[in-house]
Amino acid sequence: MTEHLTGAPVANLHEMLLASEDISGFLGGFTASMAQALSSDGDEVWCAVTLLRPKRSVTVAASSHHAEALDEIQYHYGDGPCLTAAREHRVVHVPDTRTDPRWPAYGKAAAANGILSALGVPFELGGEADAGLNVYANQPDKYDEATIEVIQRQVAQASTILRLAVRLARHRDTEADLQAAMASRTTIDLAVGIVMGQNRCTQDKAFDILRAASSHRNIKLRKLAAELVATVGKGPATTHFQH
Repeated sequence: MTEHLTGAPVANLHEMLLASEDISGFLGGFTASMAQALSSDGDEVWCAVTLLRPKRSVTVAASSHHAEALDEIQYHYGDGPCLTAAREHRVVHVPDTRTDPRWPAYGKAAAANGILSALGVPFELGGEADAGLNVYANQPDKYDEATIEVIQRQVAQASTILRLAVRLARHRDTEADLQAAMASRTTIDLAVGIVMGQNRCTQDKAFDILRAASSHRNIKLRKLAAELVATVGKGPATTHFQH
């Protein structure tokens, strides 16, 4: 089984990220590839990624709708192998859900839904979030030590890529926010200039007039400024920050 995991496309995680529009797309491809690599004739495997949140854990990616439904069983009971793995940052292996004593109610429900073994492997995201890969199988004793080690390595590689993706996403958001702030500042400066010309007043006085009008009309200063510039200029203001 391990030879399927170490080959393409599961190992090509960087290519998978580049081909994805966002992090959710990457995780969707990752779970689908893992499920395909772990499944064999007659033995089906389902994978999903759980993200822990203060009020309710959620499935952020899954190899199929069935995998999402299997996650919901665990959420219903509020505990289980995959939630424990994400919460405690350790691998949790359930060789047989029918006999494992740690979560008897969950184990009984899982077995009733065809899940006879389960594996939870945490993502290490450097404090960004608590998440784990959930691996479900319809056969008991599905994962030997060698397979579990390979799955751990795949999740570790994915964790590294996810941390990078999160940082890049934050950088893009910050850059977009800065660009928007600069554009707003430019629009406000143009509006101040218009008020100065209309009222033959100083820059400070013009800004006070705009701020008072913003407060009186209960709209944001940048929106009021944009309206004024658009009215005078017969269209929205343009800046060198726009392309």
